[in-house]
Amino acid sequence: MTRWPDLAGRIEGETHVLPIRVYFEDTDCAGVVYHANFLKFCERARSDFIRLLGIEHQGLANPAQGEPAVFVVRRVEIDYLKPGRLDDVLEVVTSCAEIGNASLKLAQDVRRDGTLIARALVSVVLVSRSGKPQRLGALVRDALQRFVNQARET
Repeated sequence: MTRWPDLAGRIEGETHVLPIRVYFEDTDCAGVVYHANFLKFCERARSDFIRLLGIEHQGLANPAQGEPAVFVVRRVEIDYLKPGRLDDVLEVVTSCAEIGNASLKLAQDVRRDGTLIARALVSVVLVSRSGKPQRLGALVRDALQRFVNQARET
């Protein structure tokens, strides 16, 4: 058991929620979150979402569990709706929009006090070390399907 149980955020129904505080390093000279940093926030949330489903990134890369593989971003669409600012506490809310043979499409909303400030749609693909798409294995597919099924039951 970790000392910080919410370090990776939490699963709430059909979503994963990761709180992120905006620090000075995240902002431009006007104290507004630099646009590219929203991508970093979304990456952290995606990584923690996958981790909370029981899928270890190190395990995917471990040759003992089959051909080593990693998730890579194939496509990102992002809409910036309102600025994030220094000291804001944001929430990145992630949901699974689509499960493909070798890919996932995740919807990610960035909110401040319940207000949507950015929205991203991110496609990730599982690829081998040689860069070839690799089918989602049973471990990954089962974990994602359990999450989707549990969300539907609530």
